[in-house]
Amino acid sequence: MVVPAYGRGSVSDVLPSICARLGLHGVDDVIGLPDGDRWVVLLIDGLGEDLLAGAADEAPFLSGLRAQGGKVITAGTPSTTVTSITSLGTGAPPGQHGMAGYSFRIHGSRRRPEILNALLWNSTSTAAELQPLPTWFERAEAAGVATSVVTPARFEGSGLTDSALRGARFVGVTNEEDVETWLSLIVSSISSTDRGLVYAYERPLDHVGHGFGVASVQWRETLRAIDERAARLRAELPDDVQLLITADHGMLDVPGRNFVLIEHEPELGAGLRSFAGEGRLRHFYSDEPAALAARWADRLGDHAWVRTRDDAFDEGWFGPGDDRVRDRFGDVVVAMRTDWAVMSTTLPRELDIIGMHGSLTPVEMNVPLLVTR
Repeated sequence: MVVPAYGRGSVSDVLPSICARLGLHGVDDVIGLPDGDRWVVLLIDGLGEDLLAGAADEAPFLSGLRAQGGKVITAGTPSTTVTSITSLGTGAPPGQHGMAGYSFRIHGSRRRPEILNALLWNSTSTAAELQPLPTWFERAEAAGVATSVVTPARFEGSGLTDSALRGARFVGVTNEEDVETWLSLIVSSISSTDRGLVYAYERPLDHVGHGFGVASVQWRETLRAIDERAARLRAELPDDVQLLITADHGMLDVPGRNFVLIEHEPELGAGLRSFAGEGRLRHFYSDEPAALAARWADRLGDHAWVRTRDDAFDEGWFGPGDDRVRDRFGDVVVAMRTDWAVMSTTLPRELDIIGMHGSLTPVEMNVPLLVTR
C-alpha cells in the first residue's frame, strides 16, 4: 500500500510549491523546485511512474528527464482523475475538497442523497456548492500572476473544471489531435506575461489505456506521440520557462476473469444501500459498516484492503477530513491490491474497460515529476 504523501510530495503539493517560487506569501515549496517566474504544468493523464519506467524506448524525452533527476510523487486516494485534478488545483487532499472519486454520494439540492458522477455532473448542485475551497489559480491571480488553463474546449464550464481549475483564463482546444494549435496556445499563453502559470492537460493516454490496456501496442504508440509532443513543447517554449510534467495516476490491466460482480454475490450486499467509485476502489454506503466490511474482507482476502471510513481516514488515505464532506466517502471502502476489480452489471460500459486505476498500489499511486528549463 502506498499512502499518499500529502504535504510532502503529492499532486496536491505541485501548485503550492510553484506558487512559492512565484513569490506568493504563506506557502512553502515542499517538493524542491528550481526558481522561475514562468511555469507550464503539463499533466499527462494516466502516466504512472512504473509505466514510464517500463516504456523508455517509447518515451525517450520523458525518460531522459526522469534519468536526469526526475522525482516521484503520489496521487491522492482514490488515484483517479477527478480527485487528483481537484487536489492539484486546490492544493488540498480529498478529505478536505470532497471530490471523492469518479463518483460518490452527495446530498443534493433537496438534501436527498444522490450519486454524483463528477465527469458527467448529473446533479443540480453547482461546483461552488460542492467544492468551495479556493484554487491556486485564484490565489495566484490575486497575487498578480497571470494564469491559464489549456484543455479540451468541451470541458469549459464543466463541474470538474469549475471545481478544480476556476480562476484561470480558459483556453479551449477544439481538436485534440491538432498538435500545432495545442502548442501555439500553450506557448502564447505563457509568452504573454512576465510572471505566469499555465496548466495543460493531455488526455489520450488514459483513454487508450482504458480501452486497450497498458500492455497494448495502441498504448505504446500513444505514449510515443505524447513524448514527441512534450519534446516539441519544450523546444518551442522560451528558455526561461520552467516546464513541469506530471500525472494524475498510473494504471494496470485487469482481466475480466478477475471481476467480482456485486449482483452475482447477493450475500455480500446485505445492508448495502448504494455504492459509487470505480472498480479498483469502491465506496459502499451502509447503515451496518462493520458487518459489511467484515463480509467483503472475508470474500476478497488478500486481493483487497477493506476499511471502514473512519479507519481509512485514520490511516491517511484521504488526508485530514472536513466534516462538510466526510460522508461522501464510503462507510466501507474497498481498495484492490491485486489485479482484481469490484464491478456491477448496472454499469455495463465499465465492464469493457481493460486498464484501470483508483487503488493504493504503487503502479496506480506513484507518478513522475519532471522539470526542465
